[in-house]
Amino acid sequence: ETYRSAIASYRRRHSFSWKTLLIVTLLACGAVLMVAPFVWIIQLAFTSNVAQVYEIPPRWFPATPTLNNFAEVFNQVPFERFMFNSLKVASAITIGQLVICSTGAFAFARLRFPGRDLLFILLLSGLMVPLQVTIVPLFILMRELGLYNTHWALILPPLANPFGVFLLRQYIMSIPKELDEAARIDGASIFTIYWRIILPLIGPALVTLAILAFVFWWNDFFFPLIMINKPALQTLPVGLTLLRGRYDAGSLATVASGITMAVVPILIVFLLLQRNIIKSIATSGLKG
Repeated sequence: ETYRSAIASYRRRHSFSWKTLLIVTLLACGAVLMVAPFVWIIQLAFTSNVAQVYEIPPRWFPATPTLNNFAEVFNQVPFERFMFNSLKVASAITIGQLVICSTGAFAFARLRFPGRDLLFILLLSGLMVPLQVTIVPLFILMRELGLYNTHWALILPPLANPFGVFLLRQYIMSIPKELDEAARIDGASIFTIYWRIILPLIGPALVTLAILAFVFWWNDFFFPLIMINKPALQTLPVGLTLLRGRYDAGSLATVASGITMAVVPILIVFLLLQRNIIKSIATSGLKG
């Protein structure tokens, strides 16, 4: 009897319902649709025959792989300069957001001051305003400050990120306040509580914010296009447009090679640290 109950229990734990099978099938189809363009771009980067680029249906594996397309990218544009500019801008924005968003989130989660909830609502309302709406006043402001055509015009505006403050605040709210009270009894100041207690405990959320901020501003095209006019200061997404050539007559395989080199590093970082994103979002939703 015990043997039969164990088998039945095993079957119940490892059985799949039709609903689960349908959901898995739909998710698998969605994953294929999302991954297919990236696979096509990567194989296009290794294609040596230009005629294969325009074949329908498209090829998923190049017939004669080559690395000449990657070398051509460095011959046509200063790719290493564009990558350095993107790394500089994205890293500065990421570090700045971690500092500003963590301090702001700590204030909204732990400190009590008049109008705190109203200010937080006003902060969140900034999430509903797209960048395209504020780009004109931002452009005028950067020009009047003498920051136009400098990397500061790209770094300073995104430092205050409402989403980052919201994410970290929700994570801090899930931390028991008894830890703060115990630290206060021991004579800890507000800054000590923030530095010694809160920051170590919100590590996964900080990693999540860092990944999201770095990936977003590494791939941003619109903001550098407006704020930067000097080719030597351009970031990678805008600089890669030079590979198209005049009148869009550039080699599509060369463009794909540049895109591949720009995407692969970010993809590797995201795949390695994606568990931190899931962990932080799941934990920050425990208490709102």
